[in-house]
Formats: sequence, C-alpha cells, structure tokens
Amino acid sequence: MGIKKFIENVKEILELDEFENAGKKKSIKRLLKKLKARKEELEKSAKKKSDKKVSKEIKEELNIITLQIKKGEKILEELNSGNSQNKKTTKGEKNGKK
Repeated sequence: MGIKKFIENVKEILELDEFENAGKKKSIKRLLKKLKARKEELEKSAKKKSDKKVSKEIKEELNIITLQIKKGEKILEELNSGNSQNKKTTKGEKNGKK
C-alpha cells in the first residue's frame, strides 16, 4: 500500500474530509457575517455622505462586497451539497453498497 492510498484510507475511516469541510463552512459563515455587517455600515454612510467623490468610492466598495457575498454564498452552498453527497456514499459503502 502506497503512502497516498494509506492517507486516503485513514481520512476515510476517520471521516476527516467532513471535519475539514465543517471548518471551511464555519470560516466562510464568519466571513459572510463580517461582509454583511460591512455592507450595512457602508449603506448607512452612503446615505449620510453628500460628497460625490466619497459617494462614488462607497458605491464601488459596496459593489465589491456584494460580489464577494454572492461568491461566498455560492461556495457555502457547494460545500453543503458536497457534504450531503459524501454522507450518502459513506452510508452506502458501510452497508456493502456502492
């Protein structure tokens, strides 16, 4: 048995892939929470500021943050769907099905 195959077998037995995905999901959720808070902050300041230059910069930053939020939610959705697929295959393999 090669080293790579051994590591994969240990990961599978100990279900470390799910642990890794859980850590990623938790990190992404925290980042999304911070991005959403920053977005709200910028929206409030955009209403208060009347300077065109500052307003333009705030709108640009809002667009960037909105895009990052969409990307983060998409990644989170992929991790969630991938996690549910892993559970299905793991259950099937334990029961002797593939």
